[in-house]
Amino acid sequence: MYDLAILWDWIAFSVRWLHVVTAMAWIGASFYFIALDLMLKPNAALPDGASGEEWEVHGGGFYHTVKYMVAPARTPEHLTWHKWQSYSTWLSGAALMMIIYWVGGELFLLDPTKADLSLWQGILISGGSLTIGWLAYDAMCKSKLSEHPTLLMLLLFVILVVMSWGYNQIFTGRAALLHLGAFTATIMTANVFFQIMPNQRIVVADLKAGRTPDAKYGKIAKVRSTHNNYLTLPVVFLMLSTHYPLAFATAYAWIIASLVFLTGVTIRHYFNTMHKTGKGPHWTWIVTVLLMVVIAWLSTVPGGDTYEEAEARALTPYEAKFAEAEGFEDAYFAVVGNCSMCHAREPSWDGMYWAPKNIILETESDVARHADQIYLQAGLSHAMPPPNAIQMEEADRRSIVAWVREVRAQ
Repeated sequence: MYDLAILWDWIAFSVRWLHVVTAMAWIGASFYFIALDLMLKPNAALPDGASGEEWEVHGGGFYHTVKYMVAPARTPEHLTWHKWQSYSTWLSGAALMMIIYWVGGELFLLDPTKADLSLWQGILISGGSLTIGWLAYDAMCKSKLSEHPTLLMLLLFVILVVMSWGYNQIFTGRAALLHLGAFTATIMTANVFFQIMPNQRIVVADLKAGRTPDAKYGKIAKVRSTHNNYLTLPVVFLMLSTHYPLAFATAYAWIIASLVFLTGVTIRHYFNTMHKTGKGPHWTWIVTVLLMVVIAWLSTVPGGDTYEEAEARALTPYEAKFAEAEGFEDAYFAVVGNCSMCHAREPSWDGMYWAPKNIILETESDVARHADQIYLQAGLSHAMPPPNAIQMEEADRRSIVAWVREVRAQ
């Protein structure tokens, strides 16, 4: 039965929930350890090999943390590894991408006005492109560029800008920003899997074997961890961007995404400096605000096709399947009569300037393209339209359900 769509939607919701929870755990651990490392204080009474200590109070108790720059003299009996937060976040994010942007690729991934791609081609680009960033970044980190960390990060930023532009030439605006976030998150998780954890294992193995660990392994892990710390905030923004058309549905969405990486750097620089010195550089907030002003200005430039262009465009095979089905005419008029005052290229609802989530429901191709979402939001449920906006007749909802089920039954 087509109502399996309900189960599929709940699977997507559950995976998204898991992704958010694991991301919170990973980000929280990253922020905490960077802050802890920067707040460590020297103390002459510390054990040999210890570089600093920090006293903290939380939850009614006191915590005394001591850091060994290379390793302690002996292997601790109990050692907690912080790795699963990263792995779980990436794996759940990859699963969510497959559910939304691969299985639902004809709606959420591909934009026929940008590139004439089949679904399998889009999926191949989607998955394959994620590895490019890690390969380039890792090669730079292992080259002589590692001796020039500022230049290395500038080159990484250039790669991110190029990928932001490239994704926007192929995918929907929503998919483009999401993929840029996944592209960056792949670099971060690969840092943990291929560099941070292996280097830490080498140090632990040396301790167990009674050898003196080489300090270079800890330094490599620390550099990669610091890079992750500066990339975190932009990734969070890109993950949330799918809810805000002003971020992804404008002509300069790729520039907006690029500038967000700079705001992530300025914000983290403030807090990292504050943790280290007790006072953050206030100029970083001025730069951040200016960047956000530029981003807001860029978001006012409209993107996407006009009503006339949408009317003239030939239906894709996916759209034609729904537009040519029995019951489409009744469903189309039900949607246009109840939804298009908000979900339009130029909404007529007072005070609304952009369609919610950039879901446009004006032309026949618009409605056919979003059939599944209409079915779930306005057919099976009463989520749309909002009850304080318009009271949709039950007969209209039934016509939507009958139309979509007719297509899926074929």
